[in-house]
Amino acid sequence: MTLQVENLTLYYQTLRGDARALEDATFKMADGEIMGVAGESGCGKTTLGHGIVLLKPPMKFVRGRVVLDGEELPIWDMERMREYRFRKISIIPQYAMNALNPIRKIGTMIGEVVRSRGIDYGAILPELKRRLDLVGLSHDVLKMYPIELSGGMKQRVVLVLSTLLNPSVLIADEITSALDVSTQKAVMEMLVEFRDRGFVKSIMVITHDISILYQVADSIMVMYAGQLSEKGPTEVIIHRPRHPYTKMLIGSLPKVGVRYAETRLSGIPGSPPVLLDPPPGCRFQDRCPVAFEKCRDVPPFLEIEPGHFVACWREY
Repeated sequence: MTLQVENLTLYYQTLRGDARALEDATFKMADGEIMGVAGESGCGKTTLGHGIVLLKPPMKFVRGRVVLDGEELPIWDMERMREYRFRKISIIPQYAMNALNPIRKIGTMIGEVVRSRGIDYGAILPELKRRLDLVGLSHDVLKMYPIELSGGMKQRVVLVLSTLLNPSVLIADEITSALDVSTQKAVMEMLVEFRDRGFVKSIMVITHDISILYQVADSIMVMYAGQLSEKGPTEVIIHRPRHPYTKMLIGSLPKVGVRYAETRLSGIPGSPPVLLDPPPGCRFQDRCPVAFEKCRDVPPFLEIEPGHFVACWREY
């Protein structure tokens, strides 16, 4: 098992109090697994990804454990996490195209990163060039500034940089946003190829686009308002979801070949709760068509069949 997360709870500190962005998240990622994380904006997807790699203010650690390859990560300590970032766990951040330093050439910037990890840039340069070849980039990009690259080229550079030291886990946060459809496909194929070549052991893909996850993910974990709702094999989540939120989320997606005049999209009425003061129990209860008295208590995230976990009182 590559990654184990137990009761991870992360809040954001605000002037009005703590926003309870992630509450008691517990899940596992297997070796070689590509796990998708889906849900509405503000559900805690990015908080989960960044909290595991780079937990910095205003985000704060409340409780929980993160174990990677049998070793607990000190995610609450930014300095101690330096020895794990890039080497053991890495992230392609949201808006990665803007993550590159605009006043540094690509080669200079990559050199600074690897030297900060005690690695000689000259020694790793042949492997860097080999990976640029794999993603279809000329070696000339190392002499270029980010502004000289297209969005898709920047995304590939960040992919190469984040996996250059062969981390066990790569977290890819909305890596297809702001890209055209053909470039999205190319980037996701590269991600899978890097896994297949052993450059990274397991991948967490964070996105609101479930159609992308259906094509590349082995499993999908659905989140709502800072809580885990459901996790299971991709085919199960797409075709046999059990949590009411997952069912409504899948039901709100348009289908190829279906006309609006024939079948209207259902949508999900209402809005997510304010996380400064979320309701007790299941946070989806105010929007759920099957909520009942028991939903005022937090449902446990339990395995209802092999590899399929659900947090809903109706399923127990």
